[in-house]
Amino acid sequence: MLPSLLQPVPPCVSLRESVQVYKEHCRMAREFHQVKHEISVLEDRKRKLLADLVEDEKVAMEIARLEEEFRRLTEENRTLVTVHKERAQQLERLCLTGRTRQDPS
Repeated sequence: MLPSLLQPVPPCVSLRESVQVYKEHCRMAREFHQVKHEISVLEDRKRKLLADLVEDEKVAMEIARLEEEFRRLTEENRTLVTVHKERAQQLERLCLTGRTRQDPS
């Protein structure tokens, strides 16, 4: 519904030009409503897209955090595996050294 100031004024039916202006005004009023509706729909869509964008950014940040944590943990794992191998070799050498000391040959 148009505000009262924008409502088409009934034509003077005896004047063809007045009837044409009235019809044009009615057509413009329908277009106005249609455009207002389209704007409303587009604004709703914009709000939803912005909300999706915010959510996508949160997800992207979480993915980046998890990727960094994975990289860090992978590196830590490599280090621990290396230290484990070194300690296993050290233990093996100590065991061999202990045996040779105990061997009275």
